[in-house]
Amino acid sequence: MKQIYKNIKGTLALALLVTIMGSCRKSFLEVSPKGKLIAQKVSDYNLLLSNLDLVNIGANAQVPMGDEVVAAEPYFSGAELKTQRLFRWDDITYEPNENAAELTVPLQNIYMFNKIINEVPNATDGTEQEKLSIKAEAMAGRAWTYFLLINYFGKPYNEATSATDLGFPIVKNADVTETKFTRATVKEMYDFIVSDLVAAIPNLPLKTTHRLRMSKAAGEGLLGKVYVFMGKFNEALPHLNAALTDITNAAIPVRLYDYNVTFATGGAFLPIGLFGPSYPTIPNNEENVFGKQAFSNWTFANNEFVVDKKTTDLYDPLDLRLKFYSANAYSGPAYQSGLLRKIGPNSIQFGVVVPDLYLLRAECKARINDLAGAKADVEVLRKKRLPGTSSDVPTAVAGQQLPLLKFIIDERIREFAMMGYRWFDMRRLSVDPLFGATTFTHTLYSATGSTTTFTFRPERFVLRFPQKIINENPGMQNNP
Repeated sequence: MKQIYKNIKGTLALALLVTIMGSCRKSFLEVSPKGKLIAQKVSDYNLLLSNLDLVNIGANAQVPMGDEVVAAEPYFSGAELKTQRLFRWDDITYEPNENAAELTVPLQNIYMFNKIINEVPNATDGTEQEKLSIKAEAMAGRAWTYFLLINYFGKPYNEATSATDLGFPIVKNADVTETKFTRATVKEMYDFIVSDLVAAIPNLPLKTTHRLRMSKAAGEGLLGKVYVFMGKFNEALPHLNAALTDITNAAIPVRLYDYNVTFATGGAFLPIGLFGPSYPTIPNNEENVFGKQAFSNWTFANNEFVVDKKTTDLYDPLDLRLKFYSANAYSGPAYQSGLLRKIGPNSIQFGVVVPDLYLLRAECKARINDLAGAKADVEVLRKKRLPGTSSDVPTAVAGQQLPLLKFIIDERIREFAMMGYRWFDMRRLSVDPLFGATTFTHTLYSATGSTTTFTFRPERFVLRFPQKIINENPGMQNNP
C-alpha cells in the first residue's frame, strides 16, 4: 500500500498538469509546499472530479468468483494465473511482487478525494455553496470507493462480529509520505462510509446532470445499498425511495431501457454482431445514475468463463436478456449443452444503476413484508426485459415472503450475471439467516465433458492483500 501511495504522486501530477494547466503560476521558483497540489480555485477542484481515473476502476476480481460462473477447457488453462486462482477461490490471488488491480486505482482515487475534501474549503474564488457541493461529491465518491474495498478485503458485515472483524485502513489525509496503515474494523469502515454519505447528501447536486458526477439521487441510492449490505432494510428503504424519486427530476435521461424496444426492428441495441449487441458507452448509458466501470474480457473475446445451466434455466425462454448470450465460443465451437457465453456489454457498470435500485428496493419491501410493493418493483424491471405477461411475477411466488424474496435474488442473477454482482450478493447473503446455509461450488468442464468441482470455503469471502503490500507495511495483518 505504501508503494502504491508513492506511485500516486506522479499520476496525480500529470493529471493535474493537464487538467488545470491554466491556473499554474508562471515562475518555477514559486514552488507549492510539499504535499500540496497546484489546484487553487474552486473551478480547479471541480475539474478534478471530472477525471476519467475516477470512472475506469480497473478492478474485476468479483466476476470469476460468482457462483453463476463455470469454466471451460481448453480455454481455462490458457487464462491468466490470477483469473484461474480467483475462479478456484485459491488462498493466494496475486504474485509476491504484484500490484493488485483491486487496490491501485481505488487508492489513487481515495488520495484524490481526500485532497479535494481537505483543500476545497480554502480554495479561492467560488461561492461557499459551490465548495460544499464539490466537497460533498468527493465525500460520496470516497464512500463508494471504500464500499468497494471493504467488499474485497473485509468480511461481510455481521452485526455480531463487525466490531472485531478486520476491515480496511481508513485514510483521511492525502499524504504520499504516510507509511503506517492500520486496518480498521468492519464496523468502523461501514460507520465511516455511512457518515460520509449522510454528511454529503444534503449538499449534493439536486439534479443528475452528468453520469460521471455524483448527484443526490446517486448518493441516496448508494446509502440505501450500503444499508442493505448491513442487513438494515428499514433504514435502506427511505433512501432507495428518494433515489428513485430523484431520478425522475434528472436533467438528462435516467431510466430503464425497454428491451422490447431496443431489440425491436431498428432498435438501439441492434445489430447483434460478433461482439454482442450494440450498447451505449458509460456517459450515454441511460441506466447509469453514477458511472463506474471496469472492462470485462469475459463478455468480449475471452472464452474461459460461461454461465452454468442452473443460471440459464432461470431465464424464461422469451427473456430478451438472453440476446446478450451465445452458445458458441468467440470464433470457436459450441459449448457443452446449457452453457452460455456472455457477449456484452464488454464493460461492467457497477456504480449506481437503475436496475439495481429497483431490485434493492424490491428486496427491502419483501423483507418488511410489503409483498405487493416488492412484486410491483420487480415487475417494473421485468416489463422492460420480457414481452407481455411473461414479465409477471408468478402468482404462487408473489403472495409468500420467502419465495418472493428468493425470486428477487434470482432476478438479480438474471439481470447481472457475469457482471460481478453475484459475488457481492453471495458475501452479504452468507451472513443472512435466510440464506446462510448455502454451499457454493464452481465447475470446470474439460474438453471431453468431464468435470472438476471446486468447493468454496468461507475464508475466501475476503481477498488476501498482495504480499508486496504486507512487506511494505510491517505490522499490517493479512487475511487468513
